Amino acid sequence: MQEVAVVLWRKFGVFRPDADFRAWAFGVVRYEVLAWRRDKARDRLMLSGTMIEVLATEALSDESRLARQRDCLKQCLDALDPKHRNLLLEAYQPATAIQDVALKSGRTVGGFYQWLHRLKRQLLECVRDRMKLCAAL
Repeated sequence: MQEVAVVLWRKFGVFRPDADFRAWAFGVVRYEVLAWRRDKARDRLMLSGTMIEVLATEALSDESRLARQRDCLKQCLDALDPKHRNLLLEAYQPATAIQDVALKSGRTVGGFYQWLHRLKRQLLECVRDRMKLCAAL
């Protein structure tokens, strides 16, 4: 993974700003994996080139669905009460103590976890509904 990140950094100069970054990065990663596989071909426990191509193709096809899900999630987050959205986002920040966020919300830690669970379920339903709307269009 680190080696691929270095390759992407080195090749970033050839990326066109008007292009899709994820598609470009996935293409670079595909070739890096194939090169790595070629170099390790003598290993008995190696995926076949065909399997790597299948996985790469599936990853690319999943990317458009995941991008739609991210867009729907953003819309659902934007529709939340700003106070609720801020508490939710704060709860998932690195190095955040959930006790501090619970205190800020006026709930006990247990109550905050229950509230957080309900809010995440609400977001999941919102994203599912929006995905269905997009599919129907």
